[in-house]
Amino acid sequence: MDMQADARESSRESAGTVVVLGGSGFIGSQLSELLRDRGFNVRIGDLVRSEKFPELWTQCDVRRHETLLELCRGAQAIINLAAEHRDDVRPVSRYHETNVDGAREVCKADSASGVSKIVFTSSVAVYGFHPHPVDESGSFAPFNLYGSTKLEAERVYLDWAQQDRDRALVIVRPAVVFGEKNRGNVYNLLRQIASGRFLMVGPGDNVKSMAYVLNVAAFLAYSLRCDAGVHIFNYADGPDLDVNSLVRFVRERLGRKGSVLRLPKWPVMIAGHLLDLVARLTGRSFPVSAIRIRKFCETTQFLANRVAQTGFKAPYSLRDGLARTIQYEFSGK
Repeated sequence: MDMQADARESSRESAGTVVVLGGSGFIGSQLSELLRDRGFNVRIGDLVRSEKFPELWTQCDVRRHETLLELCRGAQAIINLAAEHRDDVRPVSRYHETNVDGAREVCKADSASGVSKIVFTSSVAVYGFHPHPVDESGSFAPFNLYGSTKLEAERVYLDWAQQDRDRALVIVRPAVVFGEKNRGNVYNLLRQIASGRFLMVGPGDNVKSMAYVLNVAAFLAYSLRCDAGVHIFNYADGPDLDVNSLVRFVRERLGRKGSVLRLPKWPVMIAGHLLDLVARLTGRSFPVSAIRIRKFCETTQFLANRVAQTGFKAPYSLRDGLARTIQYEFSGK
């Protein structure tokens, strides 16, 4: 793209209002800052007050039509990040209420407000576990309620898009997202390595696709350029690492010496199932669960060739993102 085209694209991006549902969270805060810096009028809708941008925040529940309608009115586009995604959500009905019923309410509010563009952050969890890299045409086999309700939500949005040929729908399926201030599974792995108490479960030759939060936010903002129609993207930052390489990289950045203690998968899985049982009986949450162990031991590798075909360039490499996160979270520890 030449300089004049860049200027035209920048001018086109800078106009309009974008609603970021779930905008108070980890990805949403970074995305809202990026959009604001690019000249968009940003409205954050979330149950929780935005610590980063309280002046942009309106309390909103995607399950409640009345809280969405005024927020969406007059917007150019809606980016929906709102979701129930943790492994231990109780009651489990919350997955469907937020992810699926919420999608229906968003579509109703969009239609009533005249919004013609939706960017929906789904998840690679819709594919389940596959032994080989999966692109956007991969078969669906979600292994938990989070994945199955994300897939059902995609279908809700697809139905919305098909009702009007002028509508634009972008579905982005990120791999596991990590970054500064996140407290998800990648952070837990980094923290265990930093503490010196990390145990390798299984041989460690399984490959993991991952996505750095600033790159995800940048692509979500970039995807607002998509024209009418349906556009579906996996998102992952490469090159992918197997778990052995990932652990070795993190240990090197942290200056950790010595060997890593390894455990076979099956006894750890048994322990995970036992902790799941205790969690159900007591209502307590544990950092170890059967599904988290399985996620760690399985290959979860996803191809994001369509992203590259759009011309998008990620601001950071995967290793850069890991290094930045490690520096932020564990420097001096």
